Amino acid sequence: MTSEITLFVNPTAGRGRGARAAQPAASALRAAGFSVRTVLGEDAADALVRARAAVESGTGALIAVGGDGMAGLALQALAGTRTPLGLVAVGTGNDFARALGLPVREPAAAGRMIADALKCGRIRDIDLGQVGDRWFGTVLASGFDSRVNDRGNRMRWPTGRLKYDLAMIAELAGFRPVPYRIRVDDGEVREVEATLVAVGNGSSYGGGMRICPGADLTDGLFDVTVVGDCSRGTLLRVFPRVYRGTHVEHPKVTVLRATRVEIAAEGVTGYADGEPLGPLPLSARCVRGGVRVVGP
Repeated sequence: MTSEITLFVNPTAGRGRGARAAQPAASALRAAGFSVRTVLGEDAADALVRARAAVESGTGALIAVGGDGMAGLALQALAGTRTPLGLVAVGTGNDFARALGLPVREPAAAGRMIADALKCGRIRDIDLGQVGDRWFGTVLASGFDSRVNDRGNRMRWPTGRLKYDLAMIAELAGFRPVPYRIRVDDGEVREVEATLVAVGNGSSYGGGMRICPGADLTDGLFDVTVVGDCSRGTLLRVFPRVYRGTHVEHPKVTVLRATRVEIAAEGVTGYADGEPLGPLPLSARCVRGGVRVVGP
């Protein structure tokens, strides 16, 4: 492996933590003997062009510095290649880094871990989700949770998990279950009244909400969590249990496993890795070994 690696930096992640985190991460990598170059962009599209160019030029690794959105952007450059992904997680949610067992909001520690892993060859293949030409590492959210995500992303304060807790409470005021049509693999279409449908490659979103607690990044399958037609009161009682993953024990919750999932509902937007995918219907497939990652 070449000793030249690339930092892929979102300077605005975590209200500026991305820019501040790049320096200690780079210092740790250089101290370990790596040559480090930094990729920024004028916007997401420009940053992605630059990241793809770095991958095509043969960089030894692409290290995303930011949150789940930045990790998701890095996946667009890395999916299907042999260039590994490293994460310096300093965003709001950081769920992908948690799923990989990486440090969160500790850029120097993350840099040291990545350097050690690269030297020792601790690189593994994990699955990715794919919707059209978009790749995702954690969860495709739709329904109540995507509305919470949308509201949370618009909130400037507070930060972290509390932001999504407050967004959830605010969204409850206008909450209504909606009719979904769900098809997994080659099965029949299921028509259900649902609060949300979450398609998990990873187990969590929103800063530790374990919506798909049994999801495994290496089993070649999605875990699909379907929360049925809950009342506001039931949702208020059940949804906080998502941090422990015990919500799946409630009778209104069903978990399916599949390699392909099609979901449709009127007026519902899908999100993946915290970023909007677009309105339903959407079709996702789990791609085994879709990306290489540097890990502990």
